[in-house]
Amino acid sequence: MASAAIFSSLRRRRSPSLEAFLAPVDLTEVALVQTLAAVSSELISCFANKVFFFQRKNSRSLIRKMEVFLVMLEYLRDSGSGSIPSLPSTAILCLKELYLLLYRSKILLDYCAQSSKLWLLLQNHSISGHFHDLNQEISTLLDVFPINDVGLGDDVREQVELLQKHSRKAKLYVDKSDENLRLRFFSFLNEFEKGRIPNHVDLKLFFVERVGIRDAKSCRSEIEFLEEQIVNHEGDIEPTACVLNGFVAITRYCRFLLFGFEEDEVKLPFSNQKKPRKGLITREIAHTFISIPKDFCCPISLDLMTNPVIISTGQTYDRSSIVRWMEEGHCTCPKTGQMLNHTRLVPNRALKNLIMQWCTAHNVQYDPVETADGSAESFAEALPIKAATKANRATTALLIQHLANGSQGAQAIAAREIRLLAKTGKKNRAFIAEAGAIPHLRKLLSSLNSVAQENSVTAMLNLSIYDKNKSLIMDEDGCLGSIVEVLRLGLTTEARENAAATLFSLSAVHGYKKRIADEGGAIEALAGLLRVGTPRGKKDAVTALFNLSTHSENCARMIEAGAVTTLVGALGNEGVAEEAAGALALIVRQPIGAEAVGKEEMAVTGLITMMRCGTARGKENAVAALLELCRGGGAAATERVLKAPALAGLLQTLLFTGTKRARRKAASLARVFQRCENASLHFGGLGVGYAFAGNSTTSNRDSRFADDVSMPMSISVQVL
Repeated sequence: MASAAIFSSLRRRRSPSLEAFLAPVDLTEVALVQTLAAVSSELISCFANKVFFFQRKNSRSLIRKMEVFLVMLEYLRDSGSGSIPSLPSTAILCLKELYLLLYRSKILLDYCAQSSKLWLLLQNHSISGHFHDLNQEISTLLDVFPINDVGLGDDVREQVELLQKHSRKAKLYVDKSDENLRLRFFSFLNEFEKGRIPNHVDLKLFFVERVGIRDAKSCRSEIEFLEEQIVNHEGDIEPTACVLNGFVAITRYCRFLLFGFEEDEVKLPFSNQKKPRKGLITREIAHTFISIPKDFCCPISLDLMTNPVIISTGQTYDRSSIVRWMEEGHCTCPKTGQMLNHTRLVPNRALKNLIMQWCTAHNVQYDPVETADGSAESFAEALPIKAATKANRATTALLIQHLANGSQGAQAIAAREIRLLAKTGKKNRAFIAEAGAIPHLRKLLSSLNSVAQENSVTAMLNLSIYDKNKSLIMDEDGCLGSIVEVLRLGLTTEARENAAATLFSLSAVHGYKKRIADEGGAIEALAGLLRVGTPRGKKDAVTALFNLSTHSENCARMIEAGAVTTLVGALGNEGVAEEAAGALALIVRQPIGAEAVGKEEMAVTGLITMMRCGTARGKENAVAALLELCRGGGAAATERVLKAPALAGLLQTLLFTGTKRARRKAASLARVFQRCENASLHFGGLGVGYAFAGNSTTSNRDSRFADDVSMPMSISVQVL
């Protein structure tokens, strides 16, 4: 069997089902031989004429070995007109082992035939090692196989014995020309690392002539494959994630330097969905043997955790994955969506010990590289290396040049690539803006090309995540108006949704909230998207409206634009109800806001429903809104609240099970009822109990201001 290293973790991509790789246990000798012959024949027909760009000698050698096995199996199958003589038990066991070897050989050959060329080059030593491992297992199998006891013909036996002899002598083979190419690729990385851009002729010779990447489409496929390896990267795999970032950046630069901006690419639909890809061949083979307990896998990478750490929300992730998540600008927990109170990572030593015990019990290699601070990798390793930054800067210069002077198709492609560059890392977002991308992206917002418009507004969204870029966007003449125009009349649904998300991102700065609200049509468009948008569009719209609601001077504008009515209606939508209740709780703090919400017939019903069925934060927002509605919404609104069915029971429940803020609000609302004669009659004195459960020594005025704390929301901007 293969070495234990192949089991270190599993890849996200699905492999063929486990049952396909289990040795058959219920087949007769005849059926077993027939099955093996069919599998061998299929394998050879698939790969005999396949062109292998790398690992040529190893691949051909493995196929020739399979051909010898096929000759032996066909002889056994056809001897005696299909009546196979009784085979020794040792031979049966070897044939079942051969069944596994054939399928693993198929995986390896398929991997070499279809994987990224650059990735095969980078994994040259590792993949050569897998071919050698298979050869060693073939040698072991033939040493055990009773060649003289299965009735083989002389010529067939001679071929099998010759294969046995060659397998014993075979050594690890690493193709020298492939290895030289790999080293050449690293030399380009070294040049960028030193601040020098490699020669155009040298880059063309390597990528086009030697590696065979001859057009923009194949170059883009190489980039996507390498990016997936970064996402699914293991701490003990070479090259490291930061080095892979450098290779991705170099390849992206060469994609535009060597192949230009092919305008037919703009016709291709752009999607965030990843195509099914192959990961490390070790993970492909591992799927055929073992299943890792779910609790031992990182929620981000779905791989076995080598260095589990706990974040502020109490969730556990592999250190390399969560560090990469944070470096991409995220400030929320990937699993729960909660805001992170801090970015400290606490080692989960208990879980790590359990993983180590499990690995020992299942003969799985588990050897994380420890640093001085006890972590599996240093924080610096997760950061892009200097070469990646230098290459990305060079790429950005090419992209902005075409944004400014290129054709319509070239501009659309350039906007898409800037969108992708701005998707990860604050360094990328910073130097893209510094290079002057924002004015050119602003012009594309009004493009009649739907692809150009969608990618430009999404690039603007990704850039806005970096706080220093927010002022550059807001200060760019006409940029805010153009974003709002895309929100109102964007050519695609995604463009309109991302425009809303951009407004939410910009509104994180308090000083910009009034400007955004005052921009003509902004709130109306957000309200419209909240009414009729997709689930994701509604989420983008309601979070933006919530942010705008936190500025007291926006209340009148929200009412005028019809946002209050829309937010009340959104209380019935589970996906956005929590944020809608939060926005209403802010709006009703203003007298005109309380009056406006009080006039909405469904407001009280919606808030009561939220108290009954909402999330903990939703219930908190709902009771806060009802309290302010009673204080400032007028007699009619107060009466509707007092007469709401089941409110007493809901308040009682909140007092015992709600959040700290929800309990304060519930107690304050009970005190309001206590002072109303009708409320006392209706609730039969329960208000006294509420007052006691709250803080009865606090004056009404003090209580109100104590409750008026900011409401933290678990909202973050998603890079797209």
